Amino acid sequence: MIKFLDLQHQYKTIKKDIDTAIENIITTSAFIGGEELKKLEKNFASFQGAKHCIGVANGTDALEIAIEALDLPPNSDIIVPANSFIASSEAVTRSGHKVVFCDCNLENYTISIDSLKKLITKSTKAIIAVHLYGHPCDMGELLDIAKEHDLRIIEDCAQAHGAEYKGKRIGAIGDIGTFSFYPGKNLGAYGDGGAIVTNNEELAIKCKMIANHGRVEKYNHVFEGRNSRLDNLQAAILNVKLKHLENWTNQRIKIADFYLENLKDVSEIVLPKRSEWARQVYHLFVIRTDRREELKAYLGEQNIQTGIHYPIALPKLKAYDYVGHAKTNFNANNTDTLLLSLPIGEHLTLDDAEIVVEAIKNFF
Repeated sequence: MIKFLDLQHQYKTIKKDIDTAIENIITTSAFIGGEELKKLEKNFASFQGAKHCIGVANGTDALEIAIEALDLPPNSDIIVPANSFIASSEAVTRSGHKVVFCDCNLENYTISIDSLKKLITKSTKAIIAVHLYGHPCDMGELLDIAKEHDLRIIEDCAQAHGAEYKGKRIGAIGDIGTFSFYPGKNLGAYGDGGAIVTNNEELAIKCKMIANHGRVEKYNHVFEGRNSRLDNLQAAILNVKLKHLENWTNQRIKIADFYLENLKDVSEIVLPKRSEWARQVYHLFVIRTDRREELKAYLGEQNIQTGIHYPIALPKLKAYDYVGHAKTNFNANNTDTLLLSLPIGEHLTLDDAEIVVEAIKNFF
């Protein structure tokens, strides 16, 4: 079986350090807050090239807190790419703002600059730049647009730990960045978890207060916030994993490069393209084919697991019927029935990748 994701394999490679970290937390009973959380916030900020990091309960909370911290006018338009997980858009509406869907490009599936430019109005106040599948958005273009129109940029980095735009780690290139530590992410906890990064000290303090009931010290509440904490146990696990993330990422890139080289002559599929300025960390390796369902079934018969990200573009979800973009001529709307995610991760070897490649070639 070639697994799409193999967290058990990952655990076995770091079992001793993980078990020790968990035991230390239980022994000291330091479950909320504590040194492991402080260490993770410092280490992850450094890893992402940011000045500040705030651990929170999950990636969705990270987005909502980041939006709230920006203090945008009520009911502002926030532009969100149409191909993403719903967290990217529901965080907007749950924060009292209006989702405006933008198309994605067909090369790396990140936000389409051409589509974005056409959507900006006087009501537009922010852009959520989703570094989808681990490929960074064109941050240079986005920063120019944001400067011209006085917009804020929120980087949704849930799939892009360690990704780089022109040699610079994503997350703190815009105003603020959010991460998920959901178990299946490139850097995943053993439960839910998330983080916010920024180079803006004022935003960092505001986010920390929002996540901790509107306070900076116990019982001194400056405003009403929420309870969104990354617990010390998850922080300890993430501190262990963070030490291995670069090696794991390099293996993902190696597998992706193998796919790109060895599937390039299969005319029936469209491969993703990595921009020359990008360090893509390949949370997902997504191809397009008109025979998606047949190929998926065939690979399953060959004991090769695959995924679909995402089977329904955001504007076509029932949740967004009211937006009225289900039939808009977006690339995202037109390709959601064609996308197929191949196995990728540090658990795979080049031999595994070769089996996947040969199965795809045999199918076509």
